[in-house]
Amino acid sequence: MSQLYQWLVFLHVLGVFGFLLGHGASAVITFRLRRERDLARVSALLDLSRSGNTVANSCLLVFLLAGIIAGFMGNWWGQGWIWAALGLLVALAVAMFALGSGPLERVRALLVAWERLGAATDAPEGAAEVNMKSSLEKQIAALLDATHPMLISTLGAGALAVILWLMLFKPF
Repeated sequence: MSQLYQWLVFLHVLGVFGFLLGHGASAVITFRLRRERDLARVSALLDLSRSGNTVANSCLLVFLLAGIIAGFMGNWWGQGWIWAALGLLVALAVAMFALGSGPLERVRALLVAWERLGAATDAPEGAAEVNMKSSLEKQIAALLDATHPMLISTLGAGALAVILWLMLFKPF
């Protein structure tokens, strides 16, 4: 294989490392969020998670582009393992959004509403504001209780192990 191909594979693997580093931070945060009920801390943790995901998404772009180009250079697109790996990655992304990012985006939206409600009440809070805040707090707690960080982490690690196996052993 050419020197350029080796550099692309290196960049691909380096991108995966960066993705795992950035995404790992978010994964750890999901375990903490399940137990956290202080809404200021929940908000801070979600901001930190979003920062980790920014790094992860940038590295995802790097490892996808390098992998796709290396796939052409290595003439791998005619083999099933590369399609299976790419399909599994897409399926994993959909599952991760549905199980992880989607519910946390709803928490973020409720936090914004909760913060706006607090900022809008310059006067002492009335019963209506207290009830609305309490309702939002309960909704946020219910969403956080409904997260499944162990399931998400196990699913992610298992799928990545299968993708790694496909790439290293090229079974079909």
